[in-house]
Parts: sequence; C-alpha cells; structure tokens
Amino acid sequence: MIPLRCAFFGLVPYEEATRLQERLVDLVRRGESGDTLLLLTHPPVITLGRGAHAENVVIPDDERERRGIALHEAGRGGDVTYHGPGQLVGYPIVALRNDRRDAHRYLRDLEEGLIGTAGAFGVAASRLPGFTGVWVGDAKLAAIGVRIGTGWVTSHGFALNVGRDLTGFDAIVPCGIHGKAVTSLAQATERDLTPDDVARVAGEQVAAALHYDAVWDDALLATVSGRALSSASVPGGRP
Repeated sequence: MIPLRCAFFGLVPYEEATRLQERLVDLVRRGESGDTLLLLTHPPVITLGRGAHAENVVIPDDERERRGIALHEAGRGGDVTYHGPGQLVGYPIVALRNDRRDAHRYLRDLEEGLIGTAGAFGVAASRLPGFTGVWVGDAKLAAIGVRIGTGWVTSHGFALNVGRDLTGFDAIVPCGIHGKAVTSLAQATERDLTPDDVARVAGEQVAAALHYDAVWDDALLATVSGRALSSASVPGGRP
C-alpha cells in the first residue's frame, strides 16, 4: 500500500495550520512531498466554510471575543463549525489517484475512517442519511469539510469530538444543522479521553479507509515548516 505520513502536532493555532496545509499542498502538487495526514488540535475558533451563513454564529462578536473564540473564514466546503482543544482535527493532504477522483467517495472514505476510530473505543457511530459527517444516534460526533484543489490534491478534512467539554458549540449552529446535538467520544464512553489518546488510532483508521498505510513521522513539522518538532511539543511525545 502507499504510505501516508502521519504526525500529531498537539495544539496549533488555526492560522498556522492553514499555512502548513498550503505549504504541503504545494509540495504534494509539485511531487516534492508524499501524501500526508496532519493531526492536531486548535485553540477555540469558529471557522466559516464556503457555504457558511453568518446567522449560524449565534453569539455577538463582543461575547465571542470575551470567551476567547477566534473567527476565521476557511477555504473548505460546508457551513459553520467550532474547533477547540478537546477536539482532534485531521487534515489529509493527498493527491487523489485516478481511480479515486470522486469527491463523494472521498467524503465517504473519511466517514468510514472516523466510524472505525469510534468503533475502536467501543462507540457505535454511523452515517446519517442526508448529512455529511459521523453520528452517534442523532448527535454529531465528527464534522467533515474538505477542499479538493488543482491536481485533485486535498486539504482541510475532519474534526472529531473527543473531550467532555462541548460548551464551545453553543456559539454556533453546528454545520448549519438545526435541531441536532453534538457528542464526543468521552461522553459516549464515559471516559476522560483526550485528542492525544485518540490520534494514533484515528491516523491508522483514516489511512486504511483511504487505502494508505500509516507511517508515523515525528519530523514532519520540521520538514514542512522548517521549525523543529521535539517530543516536548507534542503531548505524550509520539502518539
């Protein structure tokens, strides 16, 4: 199988993660880097996809700023979402091969990887007809919003709720879907799980769903950005 370089970077500001993605997309498109999965968490931030409706941010700017929640437009598909430290975010930067150049198939593959991740922790997650993402019953466990650019190179990706604290979601209508709750692996399992507990499993499951072989590369951040990555900068070291 084709290798997929994976690393968990810990807490990374949204703007920096965007720059890392842009750099990797350029390298992959030019054939100077292999396909890659960035796994990380973000400080509190609301992101607006290309289909976002402003009214789905339901708190005023002054309250959002008081709560320390940033706001950024994102180049992905979808509506409004929230990221925070208890959430595992994954950005696959891959050049889709000729036999897999189907955006809907790519979304379903990501869902499959996240369903497998939940299953590894004893959580029965599934798809919900008519909606993108992964669900536990009628509660959303993971959101997906991607961009597929020139050369069928992907960016952006998924956000898997892991920790117990989901209060940040009260600032938005998640993904613009009214009347649906959100949940997390910690809530579903009644365990105090964190993103670094889940990162390696998620990397393996998503890689397999995309028909890759996950290869863990702690030097990946230095390769992409020129900034050294030490085990001290990643909670628990290598995931």
